[in-house]
Amino acid sequence: MNVVFLNPSGQIGGAERSLLDIMASLRAARPDWTLGLVATADGPLVPAARALGVRVAVVPLPETIARLGDGGASRSASLPRLAGALPAGLGYVRRLRRAVRALGPDVLHTNGFKMHVLGLWARPRGVPVVWHVHDFVARRPLMSRLLRAHARACAAVVANSHAVAEDVRGLAGGRVRGGVHAVHNAVDLDSFSPGGSRLDLDERAGLDPASAGTVRVGLVATLAWWKGHETFLRAVSLLPPDLPVRAYVVGGALYETADSQRSLDDLRALAARLGVAERVGFTGYVEDAAAAMRALDVVVHASTEPEPFGLVIVEAMACGRAVVASEAGGAAELFRPGVDALGHPPGDAAELARRIAELAGDAGLRARLGAEGRATAERRFDRARLAAELVPIYQTAAEQ
Repeated sequence: MNVVFLNPSGQIGGAERSLLDIMASLRAARPDWTLGLVATADGPLVPAARALGVRVAVVPLPETIARLGDGGASRSASLPRLAGALPAGLGYVRRLRRAVRALGPDVLHTNGFKMHVLGLWARPRGVPVVWHVHDFVARRPLMSRLLRAHARACAAVVANSHAVAEDVRGLAGGRVRGGVHAVHNAVDLDSFSPGGSRLDLDERAGLDPASAGTVRVGLVATLAWWKGHETFLRAVSLLPPDLPVRAYVVGGALYETADSQRSLDDLRALAARLGVAERVGFTGYVEDAAAAMRALDVVVHASTEPEPFGLVIVEAMACGRAVVASEAGGAAELFRPGVDALGHPPGDAAELARRIAELAGDAGLRARLGAEGRATAERRFDRARLAAELVPIYQTAAEQ
């Protein structure tokens, strides 16, 4: 079988790391299968996919389409942007169709909202399309309308959590022929492991080395509005001044969609207003997330909206790090509070500060949570299981 993936970016964020894990799992389990990828830019995703033996084509996305979206801070301009993007979109569909045909798919696996629709428009006749949904759909007014309108043409939906699966079912009902399947993301347990290289986060952030005994606490995330950077910084401002903690914001702007992200300058200004500028380092984008997590004592997940999955939670647990995570959405499916991670209510800076202080003052608790988290990752999130769950979905789609 030939599976071709369509991805609306050339960068590597959470959805792309999940995509690479799927490719690696399929390559190991089904070495006779052919895999292809169409990306919209020649970014880090392209060589990473090629290293897995995946055939790659790059079809650059017009800027008007790349910036189209309704998941950011302001969604009021979505419909005018859609109208303005339509002429460019028609030309892009033709170019995308040519690239897809050249790869000769039996199944198309689309990995982002834009590609769910564009993939259906560009697919060769008779080729089924499987949507991989990584986010809640109902809260996006534009995309929810588009996906509902196209659901009957979709062969199956893969959702990255049970929470997202229920959201899609509520939107599309029984329109999707092959149904909606919850398939949790996974991680490479060799790359995300307690042992390995560690980044010098102080150097990356332009800080003097932290003193001995400092507990390093970091939020590792893209700069999307809902990832909770403000909550994290406010929590840091509530920590006792004499608590030996240094905080890090690890990550940078990743996607082109308008209004979807904060800026590092805005976050630095917020840290200054909160009086914690000397206590927080900003590393910018880090390519090796595992090495960044291993440099931390505590990894914070602070999403203020229900998280579709929360890949950083699983990655940090796999690295044997103590984790504090928002208890909502798909993230709540990933850990047992007090056993392999600590939880906090989304957006509650005071409670997050209490959790950080608890971990900063108890090295034994950090060690216990880290060990239990690693055990959970090995038991539930090994990427080897992805092929076992996805292959039947692809095969059923191809037979429709």
